[in-house]
Amino acid sequence: MKSSKAQIQAKYHKIPTIHFEDQKLTSFSGLLIFQILFRRLNLKQRLYKCFSNGKVSPIFGRHLVVLLLIVHLILGFRRLREVDYYRDDPLVLRLMGLRKLPDVSTISRSLSKIECKEIEKGRALSRTMVIEGLKRESFPRLTFDFDGSVQSTRGHAEGTAVGFNKKKKGARSYYNLYCTVAQTGQFFDFLPRPGNVHDSNGAEQFMMDCFGEARKELKNTLFESRMDSAFFSDKLLNLMSIHHVEFTSSVPFERFPELKTMVENRKRWRTIDKEWSYFENDWKPKSWDKKYRFIFTRRKNKKQIKGPLQLDLFEPRDFNFDYKVVVTNKRESAKSVVLFHNGRGSQEAIFGDAKTDVALDVIPCRRLVANQVFTLCSMMAHNLSREIQMLTTPPLHRAQPKRPAAWTFQKLDTIRHRIIQRAGRLTKPGGELTLTMSANQAVRKDLLHFLDILQKAA
Repeated sequence: MKSSKAQIQAKYHKIPTIHFEDQKLTSFSGLLIFQILFRRLNLKQRLYKCFSNGKVSPIFGRHLVVLLLIVHLILGFRRLREVDYYRDDPLVLRLMGLRKLPDVSTISRSLSKIECKEIEKGRALSRTMVIEGLKRESFPRLTFDFDGSVQSTRGHAEGTAVGFNKKKKGARSYYNLYCTVAQTGQFFDFLPRPGNVHDSNGAEQFMMDCFGEARKELKNTLFESRMDSAFFSDKLLNLMSIHHVEFTSSVPFERFPELKTMVENRKRWRTIDKEWSYFENDWKPKSWDKKYRFIFTRRKNKKQIKGPLQLDLFEPRDFNFDYKVVVTNKRESAKSVVLFHNGRGSQEAIFGDAKTDVALDVIPCRRLVANQVFTLCSMMAHNLSREIQMLTTPPLHRAQPKRPAAWTFQKLDTIRHRIIQRAGRLTKPGGELTLTMSANQAVRKDLLHFLDILQKAA
C-alpha cells in the first residue's frame, strides 16, 4: 500500500527530559535462549564441581565468577570493569541466580585465588561438553587442527615473555597452543605457554592427550589431523601412525635439501585443477626408519615479480609457481589429500571470530591463573554460541575434502545484534512472570525459533 508524505514524515524538535528509575528493564532480552541452554547443559552445577572452594565459603563462589565471565563475554564485553554497565540487568541476574553481581575487585580476587588443579578440571569440562555434542551428531570422522595464537599485552602479566609477534613487535605475550574441531568450529582444548616458545613446544604430548580424551568416548570415530611445518618431526609422525591418526603435514624445505633437487628435476607434473599440480613419492630421509608418502605440489603464482629472481639455497623458486611438500599417511587420491591439507586455513577463521567476538586475545589480569581462566571462559563462550546453533539448525553437509564446518555458523556478534541485545521489561501480570519486547517481526521469528527448539530438546 502506498503511503502519503504526511504519513511518513514528522518533525521532532523537543529533547525529552531524562529520568532514571529503578524498573525491571533489561537490555538483553535474547539472553533467555542461553538461560535455557545453560539449564540443558547443567552448566552452573558442573562449574561448581570444577571450581569448588574447599573449606572457604564466600558469598560469591568461584564457579559463579567463572559463569559470570562466560556471560560477560557472550554479551560482548571485553574488560572486567565493564560489569558495572549491566549489574542491575534483571535477566542477567536471573541467569546467574543472584540478586546482586560481584564487584570488580571481588572478581579479580576470586580469579587470582583459583588453583591450577581447578583450571585442569575446567579444561576437562570444556572438552566433555564438546564431546557430548560430537556424540550427539555422530560424525564418522573428526578433524583436529592444532596451531598457536598470540595474546599480547602492554603490561607485565605473570608468565608472559617477549617472543615472535609480527603484529606487536617487542610486546610481552602468551603463545597458547589450541586444538580445534573442524566439523563444529569449536575449541577442544588449549595448552598455556609463554610467548617465547616455538610452535612445537609441548605439542606432541598435548596432541596425543587430545586424541586420547576424544577416543575414550568416540570409539568408532576415525581421527585425522593437519599440521603446518612448525610441527613437522619424524617423532610426531610416528606417534600419529601408532595411534591410528591420519595426518598431513607441511614439510620445511630447509630440513631436507634433497626435496629441492627432486622438484627441480621433475619434468612431468600431474594436474589437480587449474591452479594446482603434483607428483608424489614414497620416500624417507636417511635418518628416518620408516618411509612416508610425500606429495610435491606447485601452484600457479599470479603475483608479478619485478627485477631479477632471488634464488633460495633450499627452496625452489621460479617466476611461475609456488612449491610445497606435504607428508601424509592417508591413502586417498593426491587431489583429496591436497584439498584436505589446504582446508586447515579454516582454523584461522575460528581464531579470528573468537578474538573479535569473545575477547580471546585479551589479557585482563596480572596473575597467570586469572588469565588462563579468562582464556578458558572465552573458549567456552565461543563453543556455547556454536552449540546453540548446532541444536537449532540442521547440518548442511558432512564429508567434504576440505572438511569445512557442517553448519553455516553465524558469528556470535551477529546473534548478539539480532537477538540478544533487545530491550524488554519483566512484569508479573496475574502473578505470571512475563518478558515484554517490541513487536519486531524479524526478532520475534528468530527468538521464537530458538526458544521452541531448545525447550523441546531440553
